[in-house]
Amino acid sequence: MSSQPAYIWINGRVVATSEARLSPFDHGFTVGDGVFESLPARALKPFALQRHWQRLTVSCDALGIQVPDIELMRTAMVEVMQANGLSDARLRFTVSSGDGPPGTPQGDGPPTILAVATPLIPWPATEKILVVPWTRNETGALAGLKCTSYAENVRALRMARSAGAGEAILGNTKGELCEGTGSNIFVVIDGIILTPPLESGCLAGVTRALAIEACQAAGIPVEERAVPLSVLDEVDEAFLTSSTRDVHPISEINGRLLNKAPGELTQKAAAAFAEYVTSVVD
Repeated sequence: MSSQPAYIWINGRVVATSEARLSPFDHGFTVGDGVFESLPARALKPFALQRHWQRLTVSCDALGIQVPDIELMRTAMVEVMQANGLSDARLRFTVSSGDGPPGTPQGDGPPTILAVATPLIPWPATEKILVVPWTRNETGALAGLKCTSYAENVRALRMARSAGAGEAILGNTKGELCEGTGSNIFVVIDGIILTPPLESGCLAGVTRALAIEACQAAGIPVEERAVPLSVLDEVDEAFLTSSTRDVHPISEINGRLLNKAPGELTQKAAAAFAEYVTSVVD
């Protein structure tokens, strides 16, 4: 199968990828003025669509981009999956501010809306992570927003993969643990599952929130708490979350093998998550 899908959905219709066109003045391309959501779908049903749309709304509002209707989002995703013959897929829904002048100010035209569906590719059973030397600015204008301005993440992930890891982890300007390039991180300390609070500058991950809710419902100790980045030098159990990873055990940190992956609390969290999402996710 080609690395690119045969069809995409753009601005209201499905078109052949080879014929799709994006304006050279689109601000999503020229200055990264756009937002997006990535999520899986199974049996043509996008995962936690309501929650992803709500986060998309927050990101659009922050950047002054017109918010697409949730039913448009759903329709675009289903149509592009069907066009590519996929009932299970990894979906990406992107909204830019549309055409704008060559400089920074936004234009006054409609947004550009794009939906892409590609096959779901399973992650390895466990993941290796590498802490990279760059930081998240927890007070920056884009903190906590899921924007198309992803060059920092691209560079960080390239460093991690060159070292044999599958995800890069960043701290914030306070030296606290923050997040991965496309994931949230949880660590186990003294029998409690901890994850950085949103004030750390991390993304408000949909799966992060669901994992916290699932643990709370199952009576598994979990807290949002700021911890120093250096805890990764000592913890013996940790995991990542994202909409395609679900609860993903970490087996190696900066080349240091963890004693057991998945650990006991990670296994409990994964089981609780799997059960929880069947009852609460739209």
